[in-house]
Amino acid sequence: MEAKPMQKAELLAELALTRRRTRELITSLDNQQLDIPYHPGVNPPLWEMGHAAFFYEVFVFNLLDGDDSFDPAMDDLWDSFHIDHRDRWRPDLFPGLENTLAYFDHVYDKMEDRIEQKPLTDHELYLCRYAIFHQNMHIESLVWCRQTVGYAPPPGANFPRPAAGSSNDLLKQDAVVPAGHWLIGMPGDSSQYATADFAFDNEKPRHEVSLDEFAISRCLVSNQEFMDFVESGGYQKPELWSFGGQKWLRTETDVALVHGEAEPRMMAPRHPLYWRRHDGQWQEKLFDQWQPLNPDAPVTHVSYWEAEAYCHWAGRRLPTEQEWEVAALANRKSDPFQRYPWGNQSPEPSHADMNANGMAQNPVSDYPAGDSPFGCRQMIGTVWEWTSSQFFPYDGFCIDMYPFMSTLQFGDHKVSRGGSCATSSSLIRGTYRQAYLPQRNDVYTGFRTCALPDG
Repeated sequence: MEAKPMQKAELLAELALTRRRTRELITSLDNQQLDIPYHPGVNPPLWEMGHAAFFYEVFVFNLLDGDDSFDPAMDDLWDSFHIDHRDRWRPDLFPGLENTLAYFDHVYDKMEDRIEQKPLTDHELYLCRYAIFHQNMHIESLVWCRQTVGYAPPPGANFPRPAAGSSNDLLKQDAVVPAGHWLIGMPGDSSQYATADFAFDNEKPRHEVSLDEFAISRCLVSNQEFMDFVESGGYQKPELWSFGGQKWLRTETDVALVHGEAEPRMMAPRHPLYWRRHDGQWQEKLFDQWQPLNPDAPVTHVSYWEAEAYCHWAGRRLPTEQEWEVAALANRKSDPFQRYPWGNQSPEPSHADMNANGMAQNPVSDYPAGDSPFGCRQMIGTVWEWTSSQFFPYDGFCIDMYPFMSTLQFGDHKVSRGGSCATSSSLIRGTYRQAYLPQRNDVYTGFRTCALPDG
């Protein structure tokens, strides 16, 4: 079936926005900033740009049209499976800013022409959206790259904004989700749909689960709550840390000593990655500036192990990913399916902190318009929320067009849900699953908690 004119218009708008945001993230850095030193957690910004353009070539121009690449000699260098991570930093292998921008613009111009001039089947529309969404993943990584290396905030960041919602006693109470049968995921044939039912392979197929009653916090864990854990000596209490958590603590200590931190963390980290104690107060580094820690904002940039230890200290637990999705969407067979906590309307600024705007600096009580059916707040945007679940395929999983979208992460990664302040709003939905290694704390990760069964 051929795409309708409205679908083409929406696709062109998504393409244009993705192009503009990527260009702004690159061109707002000078040549010295683009030449950042090697870091294991990020990629060089120019490589990110070229890699995203290469993805369009492979999955649209090569696959659908049989076209040759813009520069076949560069294909292996832009392909993440043909070049080691450390080699992406070699300036002798890659073109500079001007040539990378020329390649990027060539690909985007060609994409725009193809969408406008050629018929698009549903399958072709799906491939085009896949490539656009892939690039939006790299937009998020370009944002956290700035945080990692201490550059200025991304263009368009505007934080904090006045809170739209104020804290109240209800928000301090858990939301109780009744026992029952619930739907999880997206339809197995969603690759045939190019609009609202788009889904990646790891979100499929939709299936039913049976859950016991559980109670989940309405709000994310705040900086104040995590500060209480820190100041109670939570990082120094081995009984709060699992075997994996204790191993992570030792590794973090070794890294701190190797890099000669000005404030050594002694036998273990004593606080989240971007916190420090300075002049008698807690501060948080936000891109290139240290600022007083906002106690009402969500704790951000914490590893799975830190979230797990906090739960042990607080007498709570992390939700499973099935519990998280049910608390966020409450989908049942008998009801119309909804993609977001608030329904099926695409995310707007009143719903969630996304698109590198608020940067997780607003209170956990903010964004009441985005509440889930059970009254849980900020389940979309703000921070990726750790769950206790390992990242595994659903029963009936089938590899999608890009065989490495999910398969390389199955088994040793933890599932996080909901997107973050740096995630593009066009990319996220309540079924979306992200996989991170449990030690990751450089990305925008936070969490909410559940009551223990007898709690």
